[in-house]
Amino acid sequence: MIRVLLADDEPLIRAGIRTVLESAGDIEVVAEAADGGAAVDAALRHRADVALLDIRMPVLDGLDAVDELNRRVPGLRVVVLTSFGAEPNVLRAVHARVAGFVLKNCTPEELIRAVRAAHDGDAYLSPAVTRLLLGMVAPEPAGRRRQARDRLAVLTARESEILCLVAEGLPNAEVGRRLRMSEMTIKTYVSRILAKLDCTNRVQAALLARDAGPTPWS
Repeated sequence: MIRVLLADDEPLIRAGIRTVLESAGDIEVVAEAADGGAAVDAALRHRADVALLDIRMPVLDGLDAVDELNRRVPGLRVVVLTSFGAEPNVLRAVHARVAGFVLKNCTPEELIRAVRAAHDGDAYLSPAVTRLLLGMVAPEPAGRRRQARDRLAVLTARESEILCLVAEGLPNAEVGRRLRMSEMTIKTYVSRILAKLDCTNRVQAALLARDAGPTPWS
């Protein structure tokens, strides 16, 4: 079973998310919290595998809670819940060490998929969040574009192809289907891409690809 810590300041939202997650059969919500501080306390008391945190919470907001969780419970995988209208917070989340970004209006299937991906050591990036972020970021000036292209030049042709699909917000399974490769192989490629680019998550890599402009990058 995948053990989940759920943090959101709205009881009705928490109840709905719990119902969705536990309908999957392999996910159990082991703790709930109504604010970021309580989420950190709950993480220290319960052995959760994944924390699902709303960005906007009282006492300690979701992203400050992420920082605390990374510091105090380093093995915990964190998926951030966000909504349209929270753009500044989403941009902050890009620089946080999180395993996924999901919009609150996502489908139940997508939410379950994000939790499973985080548990498996993957990083889930909602396609809607990708579009939201890329739409918020203006094209970079020529100097910045050259810097981005120089960074991406270290990628092989196959890695560049995979990064393009990741930048569309596709999960590893879908990237694998498009390229006729196994999901595990894509996961290995993505890890290698992030290491080469010194990116901590898929969103950072996607924004770097946006800065660089159309391929080829070499």
